[in-house]
Amino acid sequence: MRFVQFVRKSSPQAVLLGAELGDGGLLVDLTHIAPNTLDFVRGGENAKNVAKAYLDTSPPTISRAEVELAAPITGMDKVLCIGMNYVDHCEEQGAPIPKEPLVFNKFPSCVVGPSADLPYPKCTEKLDWEVELAVIIGKKAKDVSKEEAMDYVYGFTTAHDVSARDWQLTRNGGQWLLGKAMDSFAPIGPAVVTKEEIGDPHNLNLSCTVNGEVKQDSNTRQFVFGVDAVVSWISQFSTLLPGDLILTGTPPGVGAFMKPPQFLKIGDVVECKIEKIGSVFNKVV
Repeated sequence: MRFVQFVRKSSPQAVLLGAELGDGGLLVDLTHIAPNTLDFVRGGENAKNVAKAYLDTSPPTISRAEVELAAPITGMDKVLCIGMNYVDHCEEQGAPIPKEPLVFNKFPSCVVGPSADLPYPKCTEKLDWEVELAVIIGKKAKDVSKEEAMDYVYGFTTAHDVSARDWQLTRNGGQWLLGKAMDSFAPIGPAVVTKEEIGDPHNLNLSCTVNGEVKQDSNTRQFVFGVDAVVSWISQFSTLLPGDLILTGTPPGVGAFMKPPQFLKIGDVVECKIEKIGSVFNKVV
């Protein structure tokens, strides 16, 4: 199943929970089950079963022309990220493949919707793109093994890990936080897709284009550490909670490592796309 958050253009003050009937398909209002995706995820299998039963009744649908999609989940406790997690991304930098997952974070306030504009921060001159598969945690996880880790995964969404490379790589004492956690630096969407619908998360095509030009084109089978390993690793240090988001790294083709380097400018449109999930489109303004 695919779950979204949306606003009706006729009443944009209210963000609603809905089911999406296929990528780009009609929506069904699910706010009688839960007010938002985070509460729905907290409802576990029971909420999912109630939603499935309701959808089986062929309920009223809402056309896409009537709505605008918001971020498919918000209000999470944590937004965590894994760096250097594609073999081919390490190779493009001439960097060694990590022996352990490299963990950093963004703030939940960085999360914006799949078509949100991306304000160009005045403090950077090196704004860059990164397409990433994001994991949504389904239940509280602490010290879980790799073998049981997927039991704690609810689903997946597409993420754009926007990065200010000057602040990530050459300023702020080498700490990545400022270069990764500026306003609007985590567009996600279009939907939270359940793990059952995704199947194997380690064989998904993903790509990023800028103004229609392909910059990144790879597959999650290039992961250094799979979703199970990442969830298990993080759970040693921090208790993962329902709705927590984990961005799992980016493939090669980011602007910073091109020769010569390329960076985003005002007016550019970035599309990050993942097989079975869909795309986020963000215009730099």
